[in-house]
Amino acid sequence: MTLALVTIVIAAILPIVCAGLAKRKGFGVHPREGGYDNRSPREWLARQTGPAAWANAAQANSWEALPFYAAAVIVNHMLGGAGLATDVLAGAFILLRIVYIAMYISGRQAARSLVWLAAYAVNLAIFFLPLSK
Repeated sequence: MTLALVTIVIAAILPIVCAGLAKRKGFGVHPREGGYDNRSPREWLARQTGPAAWANAAQANSWEALPFYAAAVIVNHMLGGAGLATDVLAGAFILLRIVYIAMYISGRQAARSLVWLAAYAVNLAIFFLPLSK
């Protein structure tokens, strides 16, 4: 198994991390006192503001990015692109997504958008890398 394939699993864990970050201030607090309500998690998250709301939005974006990323890596491998260049690009994608999440949660919108664009470009590069051989 290549590093690039392993990063698909890492990319699938990132939204779960974001969900934990979105909900963490509500853990240990009774729902009647504004704490996390596991019976109505979406409604509870919809009432959050600031970093918690941004972490929830980063979670949604991470889920949205996952299918194209997984497809790019799998197509790359199917077309014989597996190798060091693919692994490096896959690692770069994961690092960029982590930076993206950090910037989202910290409210750095302009930088966040640039990092998102860079990660998307890396994803495209993974997808089309086998065509350059």
